[in-house]
Amino acid sequence: MGYKSGNLIESTDFLFSIAILGLETPLQMNRPFLFGLLFSIIFGPGLFSQDFTDYAKMQFVQGSGVLPYRLLLPKDFDAAKKYPLILVLHGSGERGNDNQKQLTHGGTLFLKEGVRENYPAIVVFPQCSEKSSWAKIDVQGDFGNREFTFFEDASPTPDMLLLEGLIAQLQQEYRIDKKRMYVGGLSMGGIGTFELVRRNPRMFDAAFPICGGANPKIAGKLKKTDWWVFHGGADDVVPPKYSTQMVEALRQKRAKVKYSLYLAVKHNSWDNAFAEPELLNWLFSKRK
Repeated sequence: MGYKSGNLIESTDFLFSIAILGLETPLQMNRPFLFGLLFSIIFGPGLFSQDFTDYAKMQFVQGSGVLPYRLLLPKDFDAAKKYPLILVLHGSGERGNDNQKQLTHGGTLFLKEGVRENYPAIVVFPQCSEKSSWAKIDVQGDFGNREFTFFEDASPTPDMLLLEGLIAQLQQEYRIDKKRMYVGGLSMGGIGTFELVRRNPRMFDAAFPICGGANPKIAGKLKKTDWWVFHGGADDVVPPKYSTQMVEALRQKRAKVKYSLYLAVKHNSWDNAFAEPELLNWLFSKRK
């Protein structure tokens, strides 16, 4: 979920209405079966929460600050081997301290059997606190008419400092391959992706910001990283112009950048991005 103000603006929940017409009687199925069938149609698999138990619940403590995060180690993890790091930053709707909501978008992708077999990596989903953000920005206007101010050199937010501290700790605890470090995120996390790379211009080999944006003046600090930028063309929460202008600025700096603009998609372009069949292949092909 992305930015919201008062009312829910994006959700992966759906409302269903059904009309059952023309059923012959007597029914050729028993009542429990019929009830179960209708229940599954009406409520669907989304009623039951995804099993994220393979993601270990962790927290990083730095001074008085606490950053919850979920950690997924490769299948058949070998502490003696080096692994890529994939860092995924959530949007504003997943902020909090339950250490669960940040897995809402993207969490299932890395649990797929084929992904764990073919793309072994240390995957981390940190959770930003409720009243903080990954980057300092200013937003004016209502949905459909919003203007963002992205700062060229803003002071880091408390959660950005915690995030950088977490990365340093992970590098101490695990044999992370420094030539294969990746970051991506959606909405507030897409903005945070640009900000994290700006602050650490030599750290990440590839980045995939989704429905985010940044100040084009920082493009020179981002050019050492390969980019795949995603946005919905009908996004009325974070207008797509902010991704478009970053792509143009990166190309002017001769950065390697791909851009997927889904013309009819609104703010939930993360659904399209995480469903891209080449996303992980592209990501893992990038190394220093």
